[in-house]
Amino acid sequence: MKKFVAAALCVCLTASAAFAAGDAITTRKTIMDSVAAAAGLGGGMMKGEIAYTPAAGKAAIMSMAAASHSFGAFFPEGSEAGDTTAAPAIWSDAAGFEAALAKFAAASDAAVQASGKDGPADVDAFKAAFGPIMANCKSCHETFRVKK
Repeated sequence: MKKFVAAALCVCLTASAAFAAGDAITTRKTIMDSVAAAAGLGGGMMKGEIAYTPAAGKAAIMSMAAASHSFGAFFPEGSEAGDTTAAPAIWSDAAGFEAALAKFAAASDAAVQASGKDGPADVDAFKAAFGPIMANCKSCHETFRVKK
């Protein structure tokens, strides 16, 4: 468990260091890189493309949880311009964006609780825990991300 918490903290610390340098866009991208890696790992295990292990399941869940609790802090006014795929709706519908982030955090927190100390025991338990996180990611991207 300590390893998983340490990995999650690394994501937050990396993001905080980038933000401290004044670059919210870079910070958001760094956090989303960790989300993409966790989604790739989790999705691969859910599809049977990657062998499931409880440790890997726990790592994917913890990465998502860390991102869900830090990501929203990196959208200050003025960070909507530049090399970003953040949709204008983030700022024009701030309440909607906050609600989407809250759903992401709630799904991630529920997955952390469901995964226990060592991670979900099997792939079916992992799917039940991780699936709602992935659904929240997709939902948020549909509204709050500019499609390339």
